[in-house]
Amino acid sequence: MILDHIGYAVANFARAKAFYTKALEPLGIVVVMEGDAWAMLGKDGKPEFWFGAYGKPPETRLHLAFAAENREQVRAFHAAALAAGGTDNGAPGIREQYHKDYYGAFVIDPEGHNIEAVCHKAQR
Repeated sequence: MILDHIGYAVANFARAKAFYTKALEPLGIVVVMEGDAWAMLGKDGKPEFWFGAYGKPPETRLHLAFAAENREQVRAFHAAALAAGGTDNGAPGIREQYHKDYYGAFVIDPEGHNIEAVCHKAQR
C-alpha cells in the first residue's frame, strides 16, 4: 500500500456530503470522522477518503497522503520534498486532531497539490 488516504477541497460541502454518503453507502463506506465543513469516509474506522471546504483556491486542489513505515521516513520525505522544490505546508510532527500517534509532514508540490507522508505507529 502506498497511499494512506486521499482528499480534496469541495465548493459545496453539504452537497458533497449528501452525495458521497448516499453513493458510497452500498459499498460499506461511511463517515468515520467529521468536523466543521469536512468529513472523512472509510471502512472499519479507517478514514481513507477526505473532503471539505478547506484550503486555498483553486477549489480542486488535491491532497495525497503516502503511507510511511516509520517517523524517520516522514522526516526524510519532508526534507527530500523541500529539496526537490516543494514548499513547506507542515513540518513533521504529531497531529492529535486525527489520533494520538498520527505523525505526518506536508508539502505543496510544484503543481499546488498538498502532499503528505504519514505514519500511524506509536514511537518506540
